[in-house]
Formats: sequence, C-alpha cells, structure tokens
Amino acid sequence: MKLFSCPTCGQRLYFENSRCLACGVEVLYDPDLADFVLLGGDAFACINADEALCNWRAPGPQTYCRACALNKTIPDLSIEGNRDRWIRVEAAKRRLIYALLSFGLEVRPKQSPQEDAGIAFDFLADPVGGGPGGEKILTGHDNGVITLNVAEADSVEREQRRIAMGETYRTLLGHFRHEIGHYYWDRLIRDDPTRLASFRETFGDETADYEQALQHHYANPPPPGWQENHITAYAASHPWEDWAETWAHYLHIVDTLEMADALGMSISAMETKEERLDTPDDAGADATRPVSFERTLKRWIVLSNASNSINRCMGVPDLYPFVISKNVAAKLAFVDGLLGRT
Repeated sequence: MKLFSCPTCGQRLYFENSRCLACGVEVLYDPDLADFVLLGGDAFACINADEALCNWRAPGPQTYCRACALNKTIPDLSIEGNRDRWIRVEAAKRRLIYALLSFGLEVRPKQSPQEDAGIAFDFLADPVGGGPGGEKILTGHDNGVITLNVAEADSVEREQRRIAMGETYRTLLGHFRHEIGHYYWDRLIRDDPTRLASFRETFGDETADYEQALQHHYANPPPPGWQENHITAYAASHPWEDWAETWAHYLHIVDTLEMADALGMSISAMETKEERLDTPDDAGADATRPVSFERTLKRWIVLSNASNSINRCMGVPDLYPFVISKNVAAKLAFVDGLLGRT
C-alpha cells in the first residue's frame, strides 16, 4: 500500500479517504488509474458509497465499483450491527483488490456458479439460534467463491476464535489474502504442468487427501519441527494450505514494505553494523530497477524486527509474530517469481 495526494491541493490522502481533510473536496479512488480523482463529472461514486462507505470510482452512475461488483451476498442489514461489520469487511476487501490489481492479476466477477474463473464474495452470518445442529458459517473458498463469516469483523469475537484456534494472527485482511490464494492457485498453477511440477517440488504433493489432512490437523498437535518448513502450524496441514498461508504472508510483506517506502522510512538506517543484512551492491541500487526477493526479504526482516521491538515497548503483541526459515523463504520466493516481481 502507498500514500496518495489530493488531486486539488496535493495534501496527503490515505487509502480510505473519501474527502481531503485539508481542502475539503470529495475524492474517489480510481482502481484503473491507481490514484485518486475528484468526485463529479464522469467520476461516479459506487452504489455502496453510503451503505458501506465505499470510496472507489464506479464505471457509471448507479453502478458498482470493481471491488463491490465482486459481491454475491452481503450481510442482512436489518440485523443490528451488520452494517458496521460490512463496512469493516469491505474496507479490508478493497485493500486486497488493490494488491491483486497492482500485481496485474485478473480480477473479475464470477458470472455463474459453474464458471471456473471469476471471483465472488459471500458475506454471511451464523443462523439465529445456531441453526440445525449448531451449524456455523465457515470462512473458506470454493471454486472462486470466498465465504466470510461477518462475525470476524467483531474484534472480540475474532480474538476469541484466534485463541480457540491457537493462532498468533487473525485479521479480516489476513482471511481475504489466504482465501484468495486458493483461487489463484487454480488460476496460476493447477493447469500449468511446469508450474505444477515446481509447486510440488517446493510445497509437496497436493493430491494427498485434503479432508483427511485437515481432520488430522485439528485432532493432533502440529508435527515436531514444523517451523523449519512452514510459516504457520496450519500451513503444515496440507500443501494447499501451505500455499495459501505463504501467499498471504507474501502479500503481508510486500504491502507493508510498500507503505514503509511511501512514508520515507529508511530501513537501512535500522540495520545495526553487527546485524547488517544488505549487501554492498544493494546499498546504492538504482531505485527504478526491480528489487530481488532476497533483498525484499532482508528489508522485511529488519522492518519486522524493528516493529516488533516498538510494539513490545507499548506492551502490545508483536506486529509480525512469525519466523521465516530458509525453507519458508524459498516458498515466498516461489510466489514472488510467479507474480513476476523479479
């Protein structure tokens, strides 16, 4: 994510802004231009501008923007609290779509349940009273349809689930990044023999029984030494989940580093002489040339270590409570190479 400027006065705009706080003009984020424009003229607000506080430009009057057009089901707004939940869900989703578009990935609505390609979002809530057998809505992915339980938008509920699941990190944006990873595995790897072979060499054989693997994961502790090969314990359950977790963490890393650069943070200044991770060749690198993933990872380690240290000074959990082993770094590099950043 980067920072933006008001098209009228040039003052800073954040991604969620719909109005410039300096000069007061109304603005819209244009996903095709990857920049903000003034509301009005041929710049139309999304239909969800009022209900969901969407600040993206729509292609025409009374139409949906590129992010909202992906919605298949929205929460029942007659239920108290669901509108606020939906606003938080959409804010996280727009950050996801921003990243996907920045990578040049195809992002389009799913036209029918039978269609192989296309994305659709179902934002659902648990049935009142728990439903038959106490059934609950599970967040997940199925052939391009991403289901999210809107209860995840409540911080208390999400924290309870995080603790119950034994997770160190659980956010709306994290859910979106993980689930969309499953979709792009289908799009980018599944039908390409060369990429599939490389995937299996890096992540393992995805033809292993998926349901059985998940049942084993939830019934047993993670295998000893899982940290050497996986970014999370859940990633150790099956190659598909390993891929989705790695994909999500790759998006965490590049998005946060982009923001650090936009803020003008000198990551190299955080590196101590004893723990210097960059190479002499990188130190004076041309900012216009592609940054190798090795360099990206080195910068991330420095930034995350510094951020974790600051958080500890405030008595809050680490910003990035994960360890990137050599094998995990190779998996992240696989994602990086697939997206063509190197």
